[in-house]
Amino acid sequence: MDTSYLKFFPAMILTTRSRSRTGVCRVAAWLAVVASIATASAVQAQGLKASGGLAPAAAQAAIVRADAPRMADYIVAIVNSEPVTNQEVRTRLQRALSQFARGDQIPPQSELRQQVLDALILEKAQLQLATEGGIKVDEAQVDEAERNVARQNRLSLTQLHEELKKQGVTPAEFRTSLRQRLTLQRLREREVDAKVRVTEADIERFVLQKMDNPGADLQLNLAQILIAVPENATTQQANQAMTLAQSVAAQARNGDDFAMLARTHSVGPERQTGGAMGLRAADRYPVLFLNATRTLAVGGVAGPVRSPAGFHVLKVLEKRIAGLPEPVITETAARHILLRSSANLTEAQAIARLADARERIVKGQADFAVLAKEMSHDASANDGGNLGWVAPGMFVPEFEEVMNELRPQELSQPIVSRFGVHLIQVLERRQVELGPREQREQLRQLVRESKLEEAYPKWLEEVRTRAYVELREPPQ
Repeated sequence: MDTSYLKFFPAMILTTRSRSRTGVCRVAAWLAVVASIATASAVQAQGLKASGGLAPAAAQAAIVRADAPRMADYIVAIVNSEPVTNQEVRTRLQRALSQFARGDQIPPQSELRQQVLDALILEKAQLQLATEGGIKVDEAQVDEAERNVARQNRLSLTQLHEELKKQGVTPAEFRTSLRQRLTLQRLREREVDAKVRVTEADIERFVLQKMDNPGADLQLNLAQILIAVPENATTQQANQAMTLAQSVAAQARNGDDFAMLARTHSVGPERQTGGAMGLRAADRYPVLFLNATRTLAVGGVAGPVRSPAGFHVLKVLEKRIAGLPEPVITETAARHILLRSSANLTEAQAIARLADARERIVKGQADFAVLAKEMSHDASANDGGNLGWVAPGMFVPEFEEVMNELRPQELSQPIVSRFGVHLIQVLERRQVELGPREQREQLRQLVRESKLEEAYPKWLEEVRTRAYVELREPPQ
């Protein structure tokens, strides 16, 4: 069993993106729920797994030795009116060190300790701000977060608590950390997320920036028909090749099948694929090709253009700019049977029941829809487990990843998600072109995410600046 999560304790926090008719839709964003995650993330984000430091085990031993002469707890900082103790820093520092793999080199203890202290100060300043603002997390919300942690890691609550105790964390400490992380999330939602606005002008500016200066963001899929001109060709040979290229280009512009023309006339290496050279960054194409197709829309034909190899007729098959939404998405029609663990049904029993149901369906002894109505704990049971047509991103990752690997009519093995155990069947897939409104909404979300990425660090800096912080020297 992988228990690495116990260093971070991720939890699912429900959001308004959920869809009431099914328990498998993506309804959350992962939140780190112990205080050590802020420190560990900050350390790793700054690239401090560098040579010149101590190995993790040696570093943890150094922490103990450094504080051995003064093991009594003491205050290392005051944040507004709340103390930060040496014991808090020691505990957080040891958790941060536990994130380094065996053999890794870590920063000097003084540098890492300062980062831990900075993270604690910022955290306390945020929690104080949340208290002043009346943000509260009730027991039911903590209960739900705790259950989600256990469910995601395929453990019962009892097993989760046992694993926590092995790492020196009591259930009460764990719940306190959960409550703090939930509180910080609520604070961010109110102080940052809720204040970010996306105007139509913002969207237009975002698109123009991408279109006017695509640079490496521009991706092209071009098809070519190469009419070769032999090395040291005579004028007559060159003219004959040009005449043929002009004729092929005219046929392509008139609507003839470009792929067929490529297979018939091209000597390029991609002739068997209809001339398609594949989607790639624009700067991976010859400048000659980019200049010829720069102003063309998808479906446009350019050429013939001359190169040392001969005459090229080019067609734009795809033109994308990274960071802009795709105009076409793949939707999936699927159905599932969901069994939720309970006092009367363990996860192992649920897996066994669905494995048996799968075998009966495969052998033709049972019908999926009938079993869904009889067994499933999901709201979709009355419709035979049918989830309808869904776009990418509608389901939680552990469900969607398995679903995406299934072929139409194929059954999955029983899989575990944060909602329970599922048996999934994909019915069919289709390509759907997004309308202007859907594409606009996707653009709006991209702009919003970009704004949030800029706003959150600035807000954290403001919180830190407004807080009164007094650092104290350790006792001698």
